[in-house]
Amino acid sequence: MSRRRAFALVTGAGLAAYTAHVAFGFGGEESSGFFQDWVYNGLVLAAALSCLLRGVVSPAERARWLTLGGGILCLFGGELYYTLHLSHLEDPPYPSLADALYLAFYPAGYAALVLFAPRASRHLRANLWLDGLVSSLAVAALAALLLQPIAASTGGDPLDVATTLAYPLADVTLLAFVVGMLALNAWKPSRSWTLIAAGLVTMAVADGIFLLQSANGTYVEGQALDALWPAAVLLLGHAAWQPSVRDSAKLEGWRLLAMPALFALVPVGLLVYGNFEPMSRPALVLAAAALVVAVGRMAFTFAGTLRMTAEATAAALTDALTGLGNRRALLADLEAELAHVDPSDPTVLVLFDLDGFKDYNDTFGHPAGDALLVRLGGRLRSAVEGCGSAYRLGGDEFCTLLKLDDARLGDEVEDAVAALTEHGEGFQVASSHGTVVMPAEAHDSARALQLADQRLYAQKGVRRRQATTRQVRDVLLQMVSERTPELRHHVDDVATLALGVGQRLGLRTHELHEVVRAAELHDIGKMAIPDAILEKPGPLDPSEWEFIRQHTVVGERMLHVAPALGGVAQLVRWSHERMDGGGYPDGLRGEEIPLGARIVAVCDAFHAMTSDRPYRGAKAVEAALAELERCSGTQFDPDVVAAFGAELAESAAERPMVAA
Repeated sequence: MSRRRAFALVTGAGLAAYTAHVAFGFGGEESSGFFQDWVYNGLVLAAALSCLLRGVVSPAERARWLTLGGGILCLFGGELYYTLHLSHLEDPPYPSLADALYLAFYPAGYAALVLFAPRASRHLRANLWLDGLVSSLAVAALAALLLQPIAASTGGDPLDVATTLAYPLADVTLLAFVVGMLALNAWKPSRSWTLIAAGLVTMAVADGIFLLQSANGTYVEGQALDALWPAAVLLLGHAAWQPSVRDSAKLEGWRLLAMPALFALVPVGLLVYGNFEPMSRPALVLAAAALVVAVGRMAFTFAGTLRMTAEATAAALTDALTGLGNRRALLADLEAELAHVDPSDPTVLVLFDLDGFKDYNDTFGHPAGDALLVRLGGRLRSAVEGCGSAYRLGGDEFCTLLKLDDARLGDEVEDAVAALTEHGEGFQVASSHGTVVMPAEAHDSARALQLADQRLYAQKGVRRRQATTRQVRDVLLQMVSERTPELRHHVDDVATLALGVGQRLGLRTHELHEVVRAAELHDIGKMAIPDAILEKPGPLDPSEWEFIRQHTVVGERMLHVAPALGGVAQLVRWSHERMDGGGYPDGLRGEEIPLGARIVAVCDAFHAMTSDRPYRGAKAVEAALAELERCSGTQFDPDVVAAFGAELAESAAERPMVAA
């Protein structure tokens, strides 16, 4: 049998027997001494020992139970002193040592209540503290009103008066403590705290009835009222063996409002009562104070509601992972911008989708993927700070809403693209994007997002094709490097020169990619030409020249195997055409030759002239430039030659390759 059940059975039987004796005369008058001296005191002692034992065996709750057990032990001491000494006197003194011991229970009870407060109560909302204060003041005001007849009937020695009033005042304070603690537990106490509150309330009620009967001269020892005191302390002793007091309360439910509202009505009723019947000053002051605190509690609650509403609104518009605005925030901002957008001050929507993020997640795991999204989101916010807002729409999709002029648009978008890029060992994450200028291209948010999405996935398709191109290019260049290492060096240099010239001539990004790829692969067809011809130290005969002239056609056929390299294949085929129509293989002239092919022709010729060949030595840079100028208009495009000369003049400022 558990200690809790054994204590409940033994003390329950004792209390039942004592109650039967004082209420119905169980055991007869001759057993009064046994019940009053032994059973009554034994029940009080059992309650004290129960609390003390719980304090000894439970280190985490030692202070609270030892304090409460000590207070009950003081009650037992007062009862024992009364039984052994005062009950034998014809005129026992008042006040006495018994009263001092009885009153010593209250400080211990107050201290225990404080120790029973939830450990997290300092973190609970301040409205719970205000609820406790309102409730305590209301109970104190009501008790002060009820104590008026006791105070009016008290007279004589000041020490007698002070002792008599000490009991009801201590009980009122105890009730206020109990109500305040109920508020701190959000009106949802644990089983242990419920028994503690019930015991303390029972004791206060018993003391109040006793004092009223004493004031009226109607109290008689040995009546049913006497059973309330041992019942009260046994409730405290029984609480000691309940599950631990809950340390925190969940702040929700109607109880948070119902109980404070009920207690707030008490001072209103008392103030109304005071208009019809005399009311003591303490009761009046306490009722007014309770009402003032109740109004303050309402104001505090309203302010808290406004704050919570603002926080909930912010949370609803914020991406929980990155802290950026979410899709709801974007739609709200987009609608607001479109409602007041000025064509002369456009708003730019840029939609981003990460490339390579799924592979990163699969390789490094979702926690690492989340961390990457947080880093990229922070960089995107910094990149657009001062000119717009950044958003995460979910998954690996981001967005920006920018306010800037056309001159800055490209730079800002490039900064945003760079912010959403990260690479390291074994991974590379970049982004595709779609841009919409409003209101020029869209007048409503749905159309703007649709258009941006279309452009984003169009670019994503281009990037996929570029990735395929890069892979095929890498394979072919490795083949060239394995077959003829010096040819690999040649194509790399031609590609670098072609990039600079193409940028000077204003080619768009995708056009630059094709020109660079064509420059790298323009000699790929030479892999089909015998080494004896390529490395021949003297002039080539007509049949050998025929082999050489076929290398552009062979290169085109090789590249056409990869559909993504179709545009590059055409530039390779025509990279040896001439402006005057004397080139090969198709004899194109002038503007019939694509600009990319004309750029490759100039860069290839310059590098060939400035490199050692089996049949001649390298020319000086100045001589090679002079040769280009001499052939300008006949073999080479004059505009391309001019751009090439300007690029070569700034060769000290090395230009990077186009991102593959």
